[in-house]
Amino acid sequence: MFLAGAGGRLLPASVPFRWFGAAAVFHALAWLALAAGASQWADWNGGLGWPLAALHLVTLGTLVTSAIGASLQLLPVATRQPVRWPRLAALLWWLYLPGMVLLAAGMGWTRPAWMAAGAALLIAVLAVWGVLLALNLRGARGMPGVVLHGWGAVVSLLVLITTAAALVALWNGVPLAPRDGARALHGAAGVLGVMGLLVLGLSTILLPMFALAPVPEEGVQLRSGAAACAALLLMAAAAFLPAASEATLALRWAALLTAAGALALHVRAMRRLLADGMRSDLGRSGRLFHIGWASAALALVFAAIGLARAPGGDSAPWGALAVLAALGGWLLSSLFGVLQRILPFLASLHAARTAGRRPPTPSALTAEAPLRVHEVAHVAALLLLAVALVTRSPAWLLAATACGLAGALAFLGFFGVLLLRLRRVSRTHVTGP
Repeated sequence: MFLAGAGGRLLPASVPFRWFGAAAVFHALAWLALAAGASQWADWNGGLGWPLAALHLVTLGTLVTSAIGASLQLLPVATRQPVRWPRLAALLWWLYLPGMVLLAAGMGWTRPAWMAAGAALLIAVLAVWGVLLALNLRGARGMPGVVLHGWGAVVSLLVLITTAAALVALWNGVPLAPRDGARALHGAAGVLGVMGLLVLGLSTILLPMFALAPVPEEGVQLRSGAAACAALLLMAAAAFLPAASEATLALRWAALLTAAGALALHVRAMRRLLADGMRSDLGRSGRLFHIGWASAALALVFAAIGLARAPGGDSAPWGALAVLAALGGWLLSSLFGVLQRILPFLASLHAARTAGRRPPTPSALTAEAPLRVHEVAHVAALLLLAVALVTRSPAWLLAATACGLAGALAFLGFFGVLLLRLRRVSRTHVTGP
């Protein structure tokens, strides 16, 4: 139903595709930054350096950038609302790009002033994006599950921005909050809060569209979203308590169990959806979704092992493995599973506005060979990176970055071919066959 009239609610093609293109470029840069920090790998403890830059090139550069592009375009289509302020959506990209470059460079080369300048730009863009997202959610009708996840993401975005400002101030010599508590809250708000809730919520729109299936029951969506939000609240409550206290330990176990319940409800609904859909086999995208769900479960298992072995101290390597499984295995795999389907779909919608009666199908705009390379390289990179985390070995890390970079470049190839084919369709319409 929400696809009816979707062409009339499209932004100019350059707006969403710039966001998605930047995400693909930052993904490649993340692997290069990780390779640059190979010598710091064994001794890195979360401070400034190229490992931290690589982490933020993945989170802010790839995941959040994609989320901004997707929400600016897909939410107006899904909620059947007009696009608000398309020029503002375009302007945000021009501010976000230099902010991301400054932040990553400041982290990598240990320049707190650069990092502060980049963070200021990014915080401004994220604040405006949060307002646009909130306006879209306020006008949504008949989508209670998506709206619940979306409001949870908006609140988490506010926490993410606040803790980011506190951490940047701390690195510039102005302590505004305890470092460990701010870092814990910052990570939870970014991974499970902003990106996790958006992935869970938007999946209930996108997977039914991909599989030609009815959306999951609203009650299941609401229970899963409520459990995920409750897990976030429990993690936030534990962030600023003494690490080794019994109350902190109880809150963290409760958060893990609640998050496990949210994931179980979501995955069960998605698997039933795929089984009942007219197109139950989603091919490569389906495999990436399943990898994402399995990785999310692994992240919870690793976090539980780390909590059991070191309730208030160093949980290495289990904590690091949990972060890898959540970011690389769950969020990145889910993102690429969506992008390789939604990008050709959006390109086809834009082509339909210029190509007349017979616009190209999404499959005609898709280059399959780069996606095959990306899938293999993505999985190999995650496995090798897990080995590097366990062994603390720079050699394994460099092997992982080589695979990851190959996959990132392959995905860039897919994106480039898509743009060339879309441009060819537009030119053919203007100049004639």
